Amino acid sequence: MRDACVETLKNHGLNTADLIVVDVPGAFELPLGAKILLSNQNMDAVICIGCVIKGETKHDEYISNSVANGIMALSVSSGKPIIFGVLTPNDQQQALDRAGGKYGNKGIEAAHTALKMIHLSRSVHEMDKKKIGF
Repeated sequence: MRDACVETLKNHGLNTADLIVVDVPGAFELPLGAKILLSNQNMDAVICIGCVIKGETKHDEYISNSVANGIMALSVSSGKPIIFGVLTPNDQQQALDRAGGKYGNKGIEAAHTALKMIHLSRSVHEMDKKKIGF
């Protein structure tokens, strides 16, 4: 998913030099990884890509909820698009189906979402300040 995301961004005109790819130890660390990037770099957006596969316990639910809430909170508090590109499948086959398999590649979708949100952010900043948004 990461590679497909990067390739999609490049296909839309982003230079490799403008892309920063970092790894974190697990999905739970994605929100903090995104915050570290935002605090140390001038980012237009951060795309968080990962996968939490259901196991025998409810551990996956705690991780998935925490990651989703952390990413949303960071996005709102920073005012920057933080994209949730985290799969939450029941098994490995479902993950593969969504990472380039029969359901496409969620990395590509995450890249498109980031591009759309960057465009929205830039468009709003160019608008006349007297307009009302809905």
